[in-house]
Amino acid sequence: MRTPVETPAKRPPAERLLDTASALFAEFGIRAVGVDRILAEAGVARASLYSSYGSKDGLVHAYLDRLDHRDRVRWNDAVAGIDDPVRRILTFFDLALASAPGKNFRGCQYANAATEFPEERIEPVLAHREWLLDTLVGLLDRAGAADPGLIAERVRLIYDGALAGSKFEHSIEPIRRGRDLAAELIEAVRGATRAHADV
Repeated sequence: MRTPVETPAKRPPAERLLDTASALFAEFGIRAVGVDRILAEAGVARASLYSSYGSKDGLVHAYLDRLDHRDRVRWNDAVAGIDDPVRRILTFFDLALASAPGKNFRGCQYANAATEFPEERIEPVLAHREWLLDTLVGLLDRAGAADPGLIAERVRLIYDGALAGSKFEHSIEPIRRGRDLAAELIEAVRGATRAHADV
């Protein structure tokens, strides 16, 4: 049974709304959670929702913005002491391995949001995807990949599949296998680049 979100009355209503909505959206999905439930669990009046976020759509956008910011900070913190670009890439998989069980294998929250709103281009989701790809391109360039853009797209595809597989199987094993595949792909590309340079 889910533990209710703690919402001390002294905290600003906007924070309580966002914390509550974030927990509910992550667990049950965005469309499945109504405004009334968010307000009741946050202990906040409806007027605070409209004054802080304008609508449920605004609250959803804030939730995804916060998620994007949190994930960027978490990755940056995790790689702060790592110089090797390949290890930095594999840290994306390592973080997923560590967090998936605690999230009850709900998969990628960005993919979940995109699935719920297939007719929309959700800006925070697109921004996160672009950041991930740009980060991979830069790291693969540092690692000596001959075509870092192409390889970055392939690594991201492996990552997407690993998270989806983890959700389907309710296991970390697809993420572990995805990490191995990404490492093998990068090593093969680096090997081919070195061989070409030696010719």
